[in-house]
Amino acid sequence: MTHTTRRLATFTGRGYDKGRGTLQCAAWALVAEPLQRSVLCPPSVRTRILRAFGAQIGEGTLIRHDVRIHWPWKLAVGENSWIGVGAWLLNLEPITIGSDVCVSQGAMLCTGSHRADDPAFEFDNAPITVADGAWIALRATVLRGVTVGEGAVVGATALVTRDVPAGARVLAPVATKA
Repeated sequence: MTHTTRRLATFTGRGYDKGRGTLQCAAWALVAEPLQRSVLCPPSVRTRILRAFGAQIGEGTLIRHDVRIHWPWKLAVGENSWIGVGAWLLNLEPITIGSDVCVSQGAMLCTGSHRADDPAFEFDNAPITVADGAWIALRATVLRGVTVGEGAVVGATALVTRDVPAGARVLAPVATKA
């Protein structure tokens, strides 16, 4: 097995594009993002803030408080979807969520990673797609480059590293007594 020595000082972020300029990124991070996460912000206002920053959000979609969205301009959500309290959409690349999708409390969709075999630890990012009618359950994690198929269920605490076919169920491993 080959061992890669990391030289993090050589990291450049090569190939990663935030999608907006410094001013808009700062306005999102310093003002709009904390405001839209607040429990005091009504869902209708939250949706307007997200749309004002470039998110595409369908009618009837409910985004609860404390949902972390890295870059709203890299988010598209269909109609009548739910995103639960404490979900984290770490969208360095686009996240596309279909209609009638439930992303439950504390779930994480992460489009970012790093090249483990690269001493500079450069990015290895890829988009995520969650098709219509899918359910990403409590505290489940979906990683970069994954498509969750139509009507699929990703069970509570499951870790998804590859595509999930339409209608499939992915369950977290169950610990048993030895």
